[in-house]
Amino acid sequence: MEIPIGANQRWSLDFVSDAFTDCRRFHILTVVDDFTKECVALVPDTSISGLRVTRELNQTSAERGMPKTIVSDNGTEFTSMAMFSHRL
Repeated sequence: MEIPIGANQRWSLDFVSDAFTDCRRFHILTVVDDFTKECVALVPDTSISGLRVTRELNQTSAERGMPKTIVSDNGTEFTSMAMFSHRL
């Protein structure tokens, strides 16, 4: 994998999760620019589908420009049909 040499070359996506005091789970989609280490998006919700991920990436890209590369693990949110059938 190439090492980014400038901003907006590679974004990394991942999820973090926790629980409220009533034991309901929540998730946060994190999008980080790997060169600047800037968090370009944080999306909290109790459920985040692949369709929601693509919608949030489209919105973030419209504001900042599309990165050259997007990397993620192979979690179900990133391998769903919504991610492959919607154009970023």
